[in-house]
Amino acid sequence: MKAVVYYSQRNMRVKDVPTPRIEEDEILVNMKACGVCGSDLMDWYLRSRAPLVLGHEPAGVVARKGRKVEGFSVNDRVFVHHHVACMTCHYCLHGDHTLCQKFHETNIEPGGFAEYFKVPASNVRLDTLKIPDHLSFEEATLIEPVGCCIRALRKCEVHAGDSIAVIGAGATGLIHTALARIYGASPIFVSDLIGFRLDFARKFGADFAINPNSENLKDIVRAETGGRGADVVVVTAPNLEAYKTGMDVCRKGGKISVFAPTIPEDHLQISPKELFFSEVKIIPSYSTSHLETRSALSLMETGRLRVGELVTHRFRLKETGKAFATALEGRESLKVVVLNE
Repeated sequence: MKAVVYYSQRNMRVKDVPTPRIEEDEILVNMKACGVCGSDLMDWYLRSRAPLVLGHEPAGVVARKGRKVEGFSVNDRVFVHHHVACMTCHYCLHGDHTLCQKFHETNIEPGGFAEYFKVPASNVRLDTLKIPDHLSFEEATLIEPVGCCIRALRKCEVHAGDSIAVIGAGATGLIHTALARIYGASPIFVSDLIGFRLDFARKFGADFAINPNSENLKDIVRAETGGRGADVVVVTAPNLEAYKTGMDVCRKGGKISVFAPTIPEDHLQISPKELFFSEVKIIPSYSTSHLETRSALSLMETGRLRVGELVTHRFRLKETGKAFATALEGRESLKVVVLNE
């Protein structure tokens, strides 16, 4: 079968590799669509593990199943989560599923950017979900990123009437915006430097779509919140300036969601004194679990959350290198999807 092997951002090669052999409690999935995630673009994060096959937002069709697999049949349309927790360790029992050691050890083989991938037994049991016929494979690739956003907002305990500022209007920033609207947040502020993305932010529920190059975000947020600042700030842009902005627009006692990692060399200087007296809460949120992927699918299949518009570019498997270049460079791209047709 064909698989795309990542050596670096600018060096991706289509190779012939063996089709994975499944055990009696595993399934083999024919990949139909797989999204390019922001973490796929973090060369500093991937460099030490290359070469490898990336792709952790896949959807496809069950091509083969082991004899002990229950609940799935050949030709079922499925979403597969690449990581699953053990459900029994200290972290899992405290609801911190993404910190479980097994969560980091489980993975699909060889990855989503391949014609076929194997789903381990634990992933089959815990976080492989059937997708309805009316949900396209392209849309289903967004279950994982939607789950990540749901988890972040749940950790921040967003309530109806909360004011929310989203720093960065890429795909996940727009998903946060749409979810905030579903949760009843108001007003919703979205900040980005690209007009194309701000137009989408308005479509996805932003009350204020702000380009900080031409408008003062802090002044607008404070003017619309009685001078307080935002109750919740979600930072989806992976740079220090975005985090500084987030700290600047968050109210006393508010919450800042650390949703995007910066490069390892970057450090944000924060005064414990200021944190102490402001009581601002900094809440990181890494990845998603089986709980949020189910919530994501439910919102999407019922039509409450419509994310299909986020897919702006599509490439064939052999064009995965172009897909990455578009995701890296495209000022008018949101979600880039690789299709296996």
